[in-house]
Amino acid sequence: MPRTASPLSLALLGAGVFLLVLAPLLIWYVTPRAAVTPVDVDVTTVFTGTGSYFDTDALTTRDGQRITITRHVLGDVAASEQSGRAVWDVSTTVDTPRTLPLKDPRRAFQWTTGRWVTDRRSNAPVHCCGESPTRFDGDAYLKFPFAVEKKTYRWWDDTLGAAVPLHFAGTTQRQGITGYRFTGTVPATRTGTRQVPGRLVGRPGQGQIQAEEWYANTGIDLVVEERTGRIVDASISPVKTLRAPGARRDAVVLLRARNLAFTPATRRAQIALARADSGKLALVGRTLPTAAGAAGGVLAVAGGVLVARGRRGGRFSAA
Repeated sequence: MPRTASPLSLALLGAGVFLLVLAPLLIWYVTPRAAVTPVDVDVTTVFTGTGSYFDTDALTTRDGQRITITRHVLGDVAASEQSGRAVWDVSTTVDTPRTLPLKDPRRAFQWTTGRWVTDRRSNAPVHCCGESPTRFDGDAYLKFPFAVEKKTYRWWDDTLGAAVPLHFAGTTQRQGITGYRFTGTVPATRTGTRQVPGRLVGRPGQGQIQAEEWYANTGIDLVVEERTGRIVDASISPVKTLRAPGARRDAVVLLRARNLAFTPATRRAQIALARADSGKLALVGRTLPTAAGAAGGVLAVAGGVLVARGRRGGRFSAA
């Protein structure tokens, strides 16, 4: 009587075929759906450095002072799940040695808030859900897109109110992580007006005037983890000044800092988050597909051989 393939050989063949199908499925279907911006974020990043600021009580600029920028990002999970977008509320304070101990954003040297809404896969800005600012544009702000490329990105500068080109400047190491470095600058640009005493900007004969606010950034330097787009290190050099209406020179330095950089604690926290997120993406996008493909090939071949042998062994004659 003819023999049929054994259950073991069929099981091996079936498992092999399943794993061979699973490998490309992980790459082309699962990985893109895993590479999405998280919505349940609660992250604080801190920049510190030395600079100058305008003391409004003494009406003078104080040099050589410790400047601290603290940014808190909190995800609005309910709005994110309802809209299918990443909705993040952002609070940013600039503190001096006098305001930092107060631990109150309302009493900081400067306090701004925003509501950032982005597409969870592309990182592109989305205009919905009460976003602020409404003119937000660019490729990157709090993070870069997934699978960062060695090219120029448009980075949104909230103080400028516009996107700034950041150019790829090579790779660098941060605690075992290879990051892509992007650099750029912001030339002195008028960003608005502020009512001040005329004597403050060299117009003593006038009372209150609308002085021009100018902003520049002499050095933006970001290090980005390639797979996740997370910023693992950063340095900025903001300059904010006042000019008399129509003047070509600065009259007052409101804020001037050079190389305000991530604190060591912030850098470690960002690297840890990048390493964890990158590991998950590598698992589903590289490790599991490779293992599934290799194991599937072995099992399919073994199962196929056993099935063929079983069928050939069943052919005999009763002479």
